[in-house]
Amino acid sequence: MPDRGGGPTGPRIRVGRPSRRARTLLMTLGVLAVLAMLFVMFAGFWTDWLWYRSVAYSSVFTTTLWTKVGMFAVFGLLMALAVGLNVWLAHRLRPPLSAMSLEQQSLDRYRMGVAPYKKWVLLGITALVGLIAGASASGQWRTWLMWVNGVRFGEKDPQFGMDVAFYAFDLPWYRFLLGFGFAATVLSLIAATLTHYLYGGLRVTSPGARATAAATGHLSVLLGVFVSLKAVAYWLDRYGLAVKSSDFKAAGNWTGLRYVDANAYLPAKTILFCIAVICALLFFATLWRRTWQLPVIGFGLMVLSAILIGGLYPAIVQKFQVQPNEQAKEAPYIKKNIEATRKAYAIDTTVPENYTGKATVKSKEQLRKDSDAAASYRLVDPNIVSPTFQQLEQKRKYYQFPVTLDVDRYEGKDTVVGLRELNIKGIPKRNWINDHFTYTHGYGAIMATGTSVDTTGSPIFTESGLPTSGQMPKYEQRIYYGEKTEQYSIVGGPQKELDYEANGERTTSYRGDSGVSLSNAFNRAAYAVAFSEPQILYSGAIGEGSHILYNRTPKQRVEAVAPWLTIDGDAYPAVVDGRIQWIVDAYTTTNGYPYASRTTLGDTTADSLTAGNQTRTVVAQQNQVNYIRNSVKATVDAYDGSVKLYQWDTKDPVLKTWMKAFPGTVLPKSAIKDDLKSHLRYPQDMFKVQRELLTRYHVRDAAQFYSGSDAWQVPADPTKKDGNAVPPYYLSLKMPGDTQQRFSLTTTFTPNGRPNLGAFMAVDADANSKDYGRIRLLRVTSEVPGPAQVQSKLNSLPDVATFVRDMKGADSEIEYGNLLTVPLDGGFLYVEPVYAQGRSALYPLLKKVAVSYIDASKPEGDATKDTTRFEDSLGAALNAVFGVEGETPTTPPPSTNPQQPRPPATGEAALKQAIEDAQKAFTDGEAALKRGDWEAYGKAQQELAEALRRAADADAQRKGTDQKPSQGSTARGGTAQGAARSGSTGSTG
Repeated sequence: MPDRGGGPTGPRIRVGRPSRRARTLLMTLGVLAVLAMLFVMFAGFWTDWLWYRSVAYSSVFTTTLWTKVGMFAVFGLLMALAVGLNVWLAHRLRPPLSAMSLEQQSLDRYRMGVAPYKKWVLLGITALVGLIAGASASGQWRTWLMWVNGVRFGEKDPQFGMDVAFYAFDLPWYRFLLGFGFAATVLSLIAATLTHYLYGGLRVTSPGARATAAATGHLSVLLGVFVSLKAVAYWLDRYGLAVKSSDFKAAGNWTGLRYVDANAYLPAKTILFCIAVICALLFFATLWRRTWQLPVIGFGLMVLSAILIGGLYPAIVQKFQVQPNEQAKEAPYIKKNIEATRKAYAIDTTVPENYTGKATVKSKEQLRKDSDAAASYRLVDPNIVSPTFQQLEQKRKYYQFPVTLDVDRYEGKDTVVGLRELNIKGIPKRNWINDHFTYTHGYGAIMATGTSVDTTGSPIFTESGLPTSGQMPKYEQRIYYGEKTEQYSIVGGPQKELDYEANGERTTSYRGDSGVSLSNAFNRAAYAVAFSEPQILYSGAIGEGSHILYNRTPKQRVEAVAPWLTIDGDAYPAVVDGRIQWIVDAYTTTNGYPYASRTTLGDTTADSLTAGNQTRTVVAQQNQVNYIRNSVKATVDAYDGSVKLYQWDTKDPVLKTWMKAFPGTVLPKSAIKDDLKSHLRYPQDMFKVQRELLTRYHVRDAAQFYSGSDAWQVPADPTKKDGNAVPPYYLSLKMPGDTQQRFSLTTTFTPNGRPNLGAFMAVDADANSKDYGRIRLLRVTSEVPGPAQVQSKLNSLPDVATFVRDMKGADSEIEYGNLLTVPLDGGFLYVEPVYAQGRSALYPLLKKVAVSYIDASKPEGDATKDTTRFEDSLGAALNAVFGVEGETPTTPPPSTNPQQPRPPATGEAALKQAIEDAQKAFTDGEAALKRGDWEAYGKAQQELAEALRRAADADAQRKGTDQKPSQGSTARGGTAQGAARSGSTGSTG
């Protein structure tokens, strides 16, 4: 057969080396690939550094970074040295000759295979364990900073007499060191054992001794170290009992010692500590005795003692001593838990005041008069009117308001506020330039009075329009940073931004000192990688002066510059010194306060408003806590994003500790300007945590606390169907004994498992008040209906049924507003606005007001004991509840030229006079609106509503009927009768 060149006898093909050019190209590509990977890894670090520098908090970045790097290096090196040294030592102590056995012959192959790479294997193992240990340790940077900077509390725990700082700052660090020591010892023991076995120091099946003397001594020392660490753990466990969690039916998540802890576990831990020390000494003694007999016996004794003394004995004490007489046994420890919990949550000065719920004033005229001054009843519910703001003040589709608006104070009046933020989804044409260069900011703060509405049931705006105008002096209206602003924007460069559209499109270019410069190619490349957006690198829309804005929500920015704070779920805006400032409440927390029961922030702060609303969810640095303080008030400028942290609680040791760790980041309380301070308020999440604790910890008697006979609960929101807790409400009101209204945060309680009212709680929320933070707790001592019962009775009224039926017939939806509870002359007044939303108006309008007055002094069956009325206006509802005829004004006193009362008139004359009065009131209102006199405007609106009502009555009388005015129109510009009906709703009183 011919040779085809493909067999073994054919020509041999010689494969040559790649050419020099190919080798150079491959090497270049390899270097570039490595550089690209390094740049991708570096980009995140570099952009973080640039961002922190842009907000003037670079010290936070560097302190955190170097702490993490230091922890990584120190503990990674320690772990690598511990494991590496023991492997090297085990190899060094190997026997010179191995026994002749099948086991050793089999191991010879492995020894020979490892021999050429021994150093590399050792380095690889130590590097791997070092990297893992270092990465784990770097996550403990907070623990290290709190330990090294810890400030004493000045309070001692009742069991050991240790300062609280030991449990909050020291004990977590000691536990970390102990855990690291255990990990290093166990890994070293495993590595040394394997090395001894591989090199013949330990034998399993070979004849003769199972271990050489050297291996015995080495492993005994490691075991002795392990048992020594266990002894330290037993000793620390003694102190850990003071912060140990356990379920206790009377206290929920109990923290601290109980009877069995103090009388069984504590002595058991001490005994086990002593046994562990003796056992460790026996292991160390094998260096001389060369036998494991005694150490093994000692270790077995320690394990047996741990089972009997540490487990069985406490169970016997609990079963036969505590359970038969638990209340008496636990009473001293319950007392300690109550006192510690009340201190830890700043409720230690709150003492329930008995409140009978029985009216102390019997005159219905006096009750009606007192109801005017009892509170500024907020008819505009910030949880409902967002669609109204959206419909009337959105102006453009690419603007939006938050789902829940905020309540603030301007000129001493409760005001509902919402910012007109950018809505990226509403941009007419979505593309990269529009999303990130053209549409960059919102525009203006929209405000409305909280206590009144206009003739249609819409809010009376005190600041509105685009740009806004009204009661506020000139201020920077552009909103580059807000709760809804989550995308990045690139501003200040060659690409112009849309400013606003009002009588023509206006453009602007950002001039704020904010963001990171993209003027150089390196920064652009870093952000192109970090944001996975290559256009940042080469787009012509970016040039000299371009800055990138990101991390734009207030909570994101505060959390980033102060990662040691827990952020309140509700950041709110205020116009301060000509700028819109987001005000963010922040907390310092710990879960190491001895004896104080723990709470889960995510659960405790949840209510009917936070359900499904991530913007109102607390940003917790640690979710389980047993100490909390509102120690910091933070602001974020809505235009330039600048963040300022102000010390608010000057006594908080946790804040002082973090201020030592991050010097210069928190400004002193004295730096808060008066204009800003007038808008600071008591935070909702702090209040919700305190009210949850006060459901149990308002009781200070141990026996009563144990029985739970006076336990309360936060009621479900009766205006919602989701069953979530009722939210607290900001409201200006007078508490019993007060001479004037205070801006307060309020809530109600019901007895556990019952619907009636158990207590009413209010805190002075005005930062300018000398009593700021004072919690008043009224314990209701009579049978008073709770919120759910009041709502149920309201729903059963014939007037309500008729109203609902009429609205349903008109294809309108009913929404119940905030059910406000106000103490009034010994009784309780409930006020609830009712809204309707129909097809003709795509937003809710206030149509009715429900009022209930509860007087527990009246006997059962008395119709006046629980009076509920459902009327067109607050004034009418209060009149009806107290049985007073006529419209009693509940607004501030009228202007200097009030409308004089007129004698009754009939027919054409009455109609003509009413029309003239309506025209005059309308003209007066327009004039007041132009000069910004909102008090006069509100008065004119009331006069207009009254004139329209008289016109409707006169028209009906002229036609010879007694017909009442028809239901009001649900849209602006309705009929006279409709306007009259709606106008009476605006009479707030």
